[in-house]
Amino acid sequence: MFFKEKKLMLLTLAIMMSVILAACGSEEADSDAEETYNWKFVTEEMEGQVQYEYAKEFADRLHEKSDGQINIEVYEFGGLGSEVNQVEQLQSGIVEFAIVSPGFTGTMVDEGQLFALQFLFTDDMELNQQILDTSEALNVNLAEKYEEHDIKPLAFWTEGAMQWTGNKELRTPEDFNGFKMRTQESPLIMHSYEAYGANPTAMSWGELHTSLDNGVVEGQENPIFFIEDASFHEVQSNMTISRHNIYVAMTTVNPDFYNGLPEDIRAMIDETVEEMRPVGFELQKKLNEELLDSIVDNETYPTEVIELSEAERDAFRELAIPVREYFVNEVVGEDGKMILEMLQVEIEEAQ
Repeated sequence: MFFKEKKLMLLTLAIMMSVILAACGSEEADSDAEETYNWKFVTEEMEGQVQYEYAKEFADRLHEKSDGQINIEVYEFGGLGSEVNQVEQLQSGIVEFAIVSPGFTGTMVDEGQLFALQFLFTDDMELNQQILDTSEALNVNLAEKYEEHDIKPLAFWTEGAMQWTGNKELRTPEDFNGFKMRTQESPLIMHSYEAYGANPTAMSWGELHTSLDNGVVEGQENPIFFIEDASFHEVQSNMTISRHNIYVAMTTVNPDFYNGLPEDIRAMIDETVEEMRPVGFELQKKLNEELLDSIVDNETYPTEVIELSEAERDAFRELAIPVREYFVNEVVGEDGKMILEMLQVEIEEAQ
């Protein structure tokens, strides 16, 4: 009798434990389903500029499609330090997402300096964006170089064609002789301007307006929307429509953070990255067109705007092409050479 009662007690206890464990599992599953994520997304620009508006739209879409699970705080430039500070914060996981310009990683990822090569891409911005979207050289090979430094590129995209501003007319390479040109933290960008005879100075854009005004530097390069919105045209008398390069930005994520996310959350991020490709392109196109008109029509701060002819651009192109050999022979090794050559083939085939 005793053994029967003991057996019955053990059976009852086992059933009770099963119920408790099942309940705990259900609560845990419910907890996972209801888990919220609070992330940081840093940009190199201010509200109203392309990068910030891109990041804000990216954050809003993820919040909506996750039914409020994902909350992303978007930071303007300066909110968490300089461009270089922000890259370091991404690498260490202090922030989860960042929009990074390869020019500010030039001392870290040598191969990323290929975006500093002038006259590399086409004059067709839609075609350039298509190349950035589909390039194996960039999205696979170059991306792997960044991942080695705890930066995972999710997308490469353009903010528009680069133009020059100066305290004088910049129409010929001779106009750059001894010219104090501000550049990003990329040795190759600096070398590109040395090829024109300029005296380049690397500088955060947070210091640039004052430096242009005080004559610390005499000119700079940026897409039109940024020139107008950062008021560089107010302290520069001339703007040259040179289209010597395109400004490339990267949507990036900390790889350890990204790889540690549940599969469904990663899928939401990947889906949103794809959705943002045309959104980012149309945003930069709209702002570059509208703000060119603002510069031209500004009577308070008149700016002489000149557009280089193809013959005038060829004079710069002639000096820029040899810089590619410098990039291959002095800056990168075989991997960098392979990435550049593959990208050049992709550009040629796209045309």
